[in-house]
Amino acid sequence: MFSIIMTIVCSFALFYILAQSRHEPLRAHGYIDAIVPAYNEELCIEQTVKSLTVNPYFRHIIVVDDGSTDHTAQVLNRLKLHEPKLRVISQDNTGKGGAIMTGVRVSRAPLVFLTDGDTMVPNDDGLGYMLGELKRGADAVGGIALSNLAGAGLLPHIRASTKLACILLVRTFQQIIGGHPFLVSGACGLFKRKVLLDVPFSDRTSVEDLDLTWSLISKGYTIRQASRAFVYSQECNSLKGEWLRWRRWIAGYGVCMRLHRSLLMTRFGLGAIIPVFLTSFLASGLVIYSIFSLLAEISSPMPHLTIYNLAWVGLLICIGIASAVHHRKPWLATMTPLSVVYVGMSSIIWLIHGFPGFFAGTEPQRDKPERYANVVA
Repeated sequence: MFSIIMTIVCSFALFYILAQSRHEPLRAHGYIDAIVPAYNEELCIEQTVKSLTVNPYFRHIIVVDDGSTDHTAQVLNRLKLHEPKLRVISQDNTGKGGAIMTGVRVSRAPLVFLTDGDTMVPNDDGLGYMLGELKRGADAVGGIALSNLAGAGLLPHIRASTKLACILLVRTFQQIIGGHPFLVSGACGLFKRKVLLDVPFSDRTSVEDLDLTWSLISKGYTIRQASRAFVYSQECNSLKGEWLRWRRWIAGYGVCMRLHRSLLMTRFGLGAIIPVFLTSFLASGLVIYSIFSLLAEISSPMPHLTIYNLAWVGLLICIGIASAVHHRKPWLATMTPLSVVYVGMSSIIWLIHGFPGFFAGTEPQRDKPERYANVVA
C-alpha cells in the first residue's frame, strides 16, 4: 500500500510539474542580493562565493561572517579584493538566524536570496523561475537543494539517488494538497525583503528555515516552490555526520510542531506537516517489509509479482533513473535501494530526539556539519 500511495503521489505531482513547465523564467537581473551566513566555512566559502558572483541575477553577495574561529575571514577579505559584488560583514557569533537577519538589514535590494556557505548555485535561469513564482503572487519561493557530489563519498551518492524525487515531487504534492510546500530551504530560498523584516528569522530552533516557513504561513503569506531551480549542497561523508545532521533536523521538526501547534489541524498541517511526520517515522517498517516481501517473491521457485510489488519496483526504478540522469552518473540508479538506511535512521532518531522535541521542546546542541574543500566539480 505504501508503494502504491507513493506512486500515486509522484505521478500526480509529475503531471502538475509538466503542466507548469510552460512558464518561462523572468530574466530580471540586478534586483536580488544573495545573503550567505558563514561560520567556519574556510574549506568551501571561496567556491560558493565564486558561483554567486558570476550569476547575473545578483546585485550584491553579502556574506555575514558570524564569529568564525577558523580562516573564513581571511578567505573572504582576499576575495573581496577581486570581487566587486562581494560585501563582507563581520560580527560576533549570534547563530545562523541572527547572521541571516544581519544580511537582510544590510541589503537594500527588494529581493533577497538565501543560501549556505557550502552550496554551489549554478549560473543558469533557476533564479528566473523563482522570480516567476513571485510575479504570480508568492511572497517566498523555495528551490530544490540537491547533493553536490564533487569529492563526495558513498553516503552522499546514496542520498542523492532519492533526494531529487523526494524533494521535487513530494513538496510539489504538498503545495497542491496543503496549499504550501513543507519548507523553503535556507540553502535555496528567495524572499521579498520586506517579508523577512516583518517575520524575521530566529534561532529558537535548530531548523530556523522550517520555523520561518511555518511562521510565514501562519501570518498568511504565500509560499511556493520553483521546480526548476536547483542548488547543490555538500553532504556528510560519515555515518556519524549524517546521524548528527538528521538528529538536528528531526529534533527541530518536533520542536516546530510544538511551536506551531495551531497549524496542525489546518489544510497545511493535514496536507504537509503530519504526512511528513508519519512518513519519516513509520515508513521504515513498511519499506523494510516491502523489500523482504519482494525478495521472497523473486527467490521463490515460482515467482508471482503482485501489482503491489510491481509498483514498488517501478517506483524505485523511476526514482533512480531520474537521479542518474540529472546528476549525469548512470550508476547512481543502482544506489536507490540502499536509501533504506536513511529511512530506518530517521525512525530511530524520531524515537530518541523527535518526540522529546515535540513533547518537551528540547533539542540537542547544534553541531557544525563536516565540510570538505572540493565544492565545485
